[in-house]
Amino acid sequence: MHHLLPLILLLTTIPHLRAADQPNVLFLICDDLNCDIGCYGHPLVQTPNIDKLAARGVRFERAYCQYPLCGPSRASFMTGLYPDQTGIRGNSIFLRETLPDVQSLSQLFRRNGYYATRIGKIYHYNVPKHIGTGGHDDPYSWDRTINPVGRDVEEEHLITSLRKGSFGGTLSWLAADGTDDEQTDGIAAEEAVQLLEQYGENNKRFYLAVGLYRPHTPFVAPKKYFDMYPLEDIVIPEVPEGYLETIPEPARKSIRRKQENIDLEQEIARQVIQAYYASITFADAQLGHILDALDANGLTENTIILFTSDHGYHMGEHGHYQKTTLFENAARVPLIIAGPGVSAKGEVSTAPAEMVDFYPTLAELAGLEAPDYVKGVSLAPALRDISALPRDSALTQYANGYSLRTGRYRYTEWGAGGASGRELYDHQHDPQEMNNLANGDEHRSTMDELAEMLHERISHANSKPGKLKQNELTGSRNFPQPPLPGTIRGDNSGRR
Repeated sequence: MHHLLPLILLLTTIPHLRAADQPNVLFLICDDLNCDIGCYGHPLVQTPNIDKLAARGVRFERAYCQYPLCGPSRASFMTGLYPDQTGIRGNSIFLRETLPDVQSLSQLFRRNGYYATRIGKIYHYNVPKHIGTGGHDDPYSWDRTINPVGRDVEEEHLITSLRKGSFGGTLSWLAADGTDDEQTDGIAAEEAVQLLEQYGENNKRFYLAVGLYRPHTPFVAPKKYFDMYPLEDIVIPEVPEGYLETIPEPARKSIRRKQENIDLEQEIARQVIQAYYASITFADAQLGHILDALDANGLTENTIILFTSDHGYHMGEHGHYQKTTLFENAARVPLIIAGPGVSAKGEVSTAPAEMVDFYPTLAELAGLEAPDYVKGVSLAPALRDISALPRDSALTQYANGYSLRTGRYRYTEWGAGGASGRELYDHQHDPQEMNNLANGDEHRSTMDELAEMLHERISHANSKPGKLKQNELTGSRNFPQPPLPGTIRGDNSGRR
């Protein structure tokens, strides 16, 4: 036994293995937020708190979702698996329906001594219908859940909508009366503030995930945020005449699927964009409250912060509003990581990044081991040195299309091998992706090279994740039983 003592002493002095030194995690996510953010260069949208976070962390310029729709995207980043591997390519599907034995991202931390709490939307919710419920949450992932609900739900009758009686699936908005803390996201922020105060006092190791509902439709925020964006300052993206004829039919369908959003009158379009911007700035203010509480309670230095969205969003680009396209606007997401393990503070990484990378990145930063089946790669090298390239491209899929984003190009194939059409955009000369270069032979060699890369990535994303270990449903952790498919579970512990 004595000959083992030196080894035991050595292991207990390795910092990343000591529980007391393991960092906390604050996972912050907005719903349907694109990169119309101050620190991403938007000339109008005001996001001082996100900008401040970027100044003390690494901002990823080229981060992409794996599926531009809430349910598939969230299931993907919470498992580190691609949508073809999760089997979730639509909304309203519980994670355990397709992956009963998967170990979710927060579950990894939970099983390593962290207290995992969810506030608001992390897995899919029908918005606003399921606000205040558990939505399509995964109860295995959390020790505690909080489901705030505010006056934005109570005042649905006041909302302006392009389709009467429909809010979450169509463009809708409200410049609300009252204060921030009466709104659902304001309540969520206050719940987070109170938890951080408790964590600061009891030194509990935590994984806190806060999912804000804004700027998802309906775009609801107090009136003061609307006033920050005068209608005359709003710029509506221009779409060249005949543009639709230059892209494949599946791409046309993806941007014309919401009939009520097509060819909006300029007055309505400006109101929609104004409301979206107002919702972003309102969400930023709530993030600010949470980050201030982290500072006030002495938790910042030992807390990894990851801020993101579930996918991008069009605001008139390509003549489209909302998501579900394979263009940059819907595929690209904001991503900022700060805290322990991030030495390139205030820097910008241009390395391609994917949301499946969240899992191995947070695991590495916390000194934990991600499951072997996780398909993402750790972005930790880019957090230390922004010149690092953990991966060379990013993959996004939608319907029967797959799209590859490299540093310079976006290449998209619809149907097997591009049987239903192809797209090629050169971001060096066409960052708005309005000139499809796939229609001629001039760029054939580039397309062939990118096609080979794309097919390799698709093969990787389609590969079976391997045998998943059975969930530990007994022992020191009292894991709740998952909800039956088609049911909604969750508490309503958020205060009004």
